[in-house]
Amino acid sequence: MRSVLGFMIVALAGCSTLMPSNNVVESNSRNWRTVATEQDRERLHEWRTAFISALAAARKSGHADEIAAEGALLDPDSATGGVPIPNGLYKCRVIKLGAKSPGLLDYVAYPYFRCRIGPAQGVQGFAKLSGSQRHVGLIYPSDAIRQVFLGTLELGDEQRAMQYGADEERNVAGFVERIGPARWRLIMPYPHFESQMDVMELIPAS
Repeated sequence: MRSVLGFMIVALAGCSTLMPSNNVVESNSRNWRTVATEQDRERLHEWRTAFISALAAARKSGHADEIAAEGALLDPDSATGGVPIPNGLYKCRVIKLGAKSPGLLDYVAYPYFRCRIGPAQGVQGFAKLSGSQRHVGLIYPSDAIRQVFLGTLELGDEQRAMQYGADEERNVAGFVERIGPARWRLIMPYPHFESQMDVMELIPAS
C-alpha cells in the first residue's frame, strides 16, 4: 500500500506562526504517477467530465447566477498556466458542485479558511488549517498548465492526518491551477463525500 503523506500543520499557542509536524513521507518521488493510486489516476483523468456534469447539476437546481458570479473559478477551461503556486499562507474556500447522492445539495459555497503551502519532501506540502474537512497532502510537478495534489482528508476534531493510501475513502486527488495574476484553484474531481466536484479557491493571505 502506497504511503505518501503525514504532512500536518499546527498553530503555536498565542502565536500566528504555522509550523509543519515532524511526520514524513515514505516516498521521495517527484513523479505523482508513481505515488497515485489507480483509482486516483482515473479520477484525475476524468476531471473535465466531472466538472461539466457537476456544473450542469448545479445550474439545473437554480445556481446559474452564483456560478456566473465566480467567473474563472468555476470555468473548467480557465487555467492560465505559468508559475507554480508559491509557498506561503493563503485564504482558501471550497465550493461543492453537483450532489453525489439524492438529498444532498448541488451547490454549497463555504466561507474562507486558512491554508498553507510550504516545502515538503522535495515538493510542496499543502494543509487546510481550519474547518471540519481539512485537506492535507503534497503538490507535485505535472505539466505547463497544472500541478497535481495527492492527499487525504482530516475530519472534525482529528489531530493527525491519515497517510495517503491508507484509506481509499479519505484519499483526495486534484489539480492546482493558476486562474489569475494572484489567484489559484484546487479542483478535486469525484470526491468520496457529498459532491461530484470540489473547487478550492486559493488567494495569498495579505
